[in-house]
Amino acid sequence: MHYSTQDVAGMAEITSFDGRAVQADGGALIDQSVADLLARVGDRVRHARERKGIPRRVLSEMSGVSPRYLAQLESGEGNISIRLLQRVAEALGHRIEWLVGADDPWASDVLRMAELFRAADGATRDAVLRLLQNEPDHSQRAGRICLVGLRGAGKSTLGRMAGAALGLPFVELNREIAAIGGMAVDEIMALYGQEGYRKLESDALDRVIATHDRMILAVAGGIVAEPETYNRLLMRFHTVWLKASPQEHMDRVRAQGDERPMAGQPEAMGQLRTILRAREALYARAHAQVDTSGRRVEDSLSELTALIAQEGFLA
Repeated sequence: MHYSTQDVAGMAEITSFDGRAVQADGGALIDQSVADLLARVGDRVRHARERKGIPRRVLSEMSGVSPRYLAQLESGEGNISIRLLQRVAEALGHRIEWLVGADDPWASDVLRMAELFRAADGATRDAVLRLLQNEPDHSQRAGRICLVGLRGAGKSTLGRMAGAALGLPFVELNREIAAIGGMAVDEIMALYGQEGYRKLESDALDRVIATHDRMILAVAGGIVAEPETYNRLLMRFHTVWLKASPQEHMDRVRAQGDERPMAGQPEAMGQLRTILRAREALYARAHAQVDTSGRRVEDSLSELTALIAQEGFLA
């Protein structure tokens, strides 16, 4: 069962996935979680200080945090601010995430690998990534092609036209999500929120993979922000990023009769640019790109189908 906090200020109510209040002491659950975190941070700070042979008084001078406050912190009773914890971490020569993360910084292979990776040269990093990503062979992607990009990039239009031209079924993942959820995507978002939608999105992707070996899929722009789902998408589909300028994204959505992006939001264009910048590196992980900016649909379609043939996506 998935939960979300409804009363953030008081941390007193927890709501279930279907919106019903859970009859439990939600505040106590959250308080215990916070207490566990504070205890972990205190233990990490004390352990790091002792390993370096630094008296608490010296750490106080190095970090600017009072000895009394450090004593409370190390005992798990001090609710330290992020700013002060950063000072303590720097004084100890550790990253702040070492003090708060679930992995033990002195015993975790994951954290040790991360440190080694940071220190490695570019060629070593590339080699490690290839090994860790366990790049699938061509057969795992079969003839499945997925179009990614922001809303208004042309995923639905080009996907449908390319499917018709290549004799492939065209599927919009949001339609699959609606079918699984038994209601429109907007209603799913309103009732279950982002978390509920993302869970159904993951389920819908699994269903599409299980039922189609050859197809063209269009997905919502935000799927790239969900690491597990996006990684699965990259492994099981030949992905193409459809690019466009922010203005064209906005103009195309409005041309479809959807005024929501601008309704009551004079800063909508700025927000769109911010989203695009934030996701560019994620979209760039796609196997290929087609820039649709300032181009006729027919020209973009020709480039897309030529790219599919050239890259052997249907071989």
